[in-house]
Parts: sequence; structure tokens; C-alpha cells
Amino acid sequence: MRQTFGLTAHPPIAMGDQWVGGWRVGEVVLSMVPDHARAAWSAATRENLYIAGLRIARPFRSTDGRYVVSGWRADTYIAGSPEPRYDEVLQVAERLHSALTKLERPRFLLQPPAPPYTDVDVFAAADRAAWEDQPMRTARAAGMTEPMTDDGRTSLDAVKTLAGLRRPVTSPSQIVHGDLFGTVLFAGAAAPGITDLVPYWRPASWAAAVVAVDSLAWGGADENLLDRWSDQPEWGQMLLRATMFRLAVHALHPRSTAGALPGLLRVVDLVRLRV
Repeated sequence: MRQTFGLTAHPPIAMGDQWVGGWRVGEVVLSMVPDHARAAWSAATRENLYIAGLRIARPFRSTDGRYVVSGWRADTYIAGSPEPRYDEVLQVAERLHSALTKLERPRFLLQPPAPPYTDVDVFAAADRAAWEDQPMRTARAAGMTEPMTDDGRTSLDAVKTLAGLRRPVTSPSQIVHGDLFGTVLFAGAAAPGITDLVPYWRPASWAAAVVAVDSLAWGGADENLLDRWSDQPEWGQMLLRATMFRLAVHALHPRSTAGALPGLLRVVDLVRLRV
């Protein structure tokens, strides 16, 4: 694969948590992609995306000009690692989504989950569960298995409970990055770096809410984070849907662990106080 991208001058070095699943080869990072269409879209978008105050990993094309080859992509290396700088990640979300407002909705975001299921299908079904009238309808229609574990069933019960608190929202949907918590890198006083774009078609404040939910559930953030960002459009409802999204992922994903649920249930209690 290194030959395909012309990366034979340096040995590969595993990046670990710094760039999850990636291998650094000189000033380029090779990584496997969960979905070819999404990876190619992310690369094409990042190639010409320039935002003041952000470092963005650029795609490094193969020797024949492709973004993705046999399930692998290459990107320019940017220094840094994820850090518990939650408010700064939310500031990144604001700047990034402001720059993405004019992008069209890619066709792959319209496609429902279909077997054989991949991680992408699970996240797509979970995303729809947070917004559709009957939560998990898309997952059931696609034949996804109901959770069999106690924590999976608890997660699904929480999704149904929160669904009853939803109210109509009017914030417009656009392309948003749905996984900023794990893809923003910090390196001292340098500008924050973004390694990828994980596209969803939802309001920008929903993507910010996903950052807040992740930060509270698993990052150690304090609950005042929710109040500091309460000026986001329809914040309570977006937090509600972001929490449902993460709970649905937990219920559907075959690699979910019981240890991830207590943090989410804490967020459930915090969000219910704000809707």
C-alpha cells in the first residue's frame, strides 16, 4: 500500500491514540476507511477547505490520483492529540460548520442501512432513530438485531423515554461533522487540527450537542459545559437528539461495552433537566 501512495522512503509508525488506526509514514498518515464513498467525499472536501484558526489534514493522493485505494487513504500529518479542551472543540465546531453551510447533501447520506451491516450502517440507523417519529424504525426495517444484553436493553429504553420529550425543531440541516470529539487534535498553543470530516445532514447545533454529550459521557467534562453553550439554537432539543443518537449506537453496535453506558445515563439525567 505504501508503494501505491509513493511512500517507500520511511518505515510506518503506528499512531495509536494520536491518530486512531493510522500509520505515520514520513509526513503522511495512512489509515483504513470504514466506507469508500464517505472517505472520498471527506478527502475531496478537505482538499480545498481553508478556515482561519484551524489546521486541516489534506488528502495525499495515490500515484494515479485516487483518494482511496483498496480501503486505504492517505493524509498529510498534523501534529497533536485529542485533549480534554471541550470548549475549544465546540469553538472548532462553530467555525467549521459556518464554513460548510453551502455544501450540498451527498447522495450516500440518503441511503438507508442495508445488510451486510458495517459500522457506518449502525451509525446511520442510530442517527435516524433520534429524529424519526418511531425511534429505531429504520433499524427494524433494515433487519438489525434488537439488543440482547441488559445494558443494550437499558439503552433502548432510555431512547424511548427521551423520544417522548422531543418537540418540533426548525433549525436548518446542513453538512456537519458528527464526530468532532475524537478527531480534533491539539498541540500546545498551535491552532486546533482536524483529521477527518464525518458527514451527517443535521443542524449545526446538533453536531455541537454531540460534542457536549461525548464530553460529558466519556471525557470527564463538568455539567456546566451544557450551560456555557446554551445560546446554541434549540439547544435542549439538540442535546436530546444527540443523547438519543449515542444511546442508539450503544444499543445497536455489536462491540458496545457495558462500561460505556453509565456515562450516557448521567447525560440522560442532565439533559432531561434542560428540556
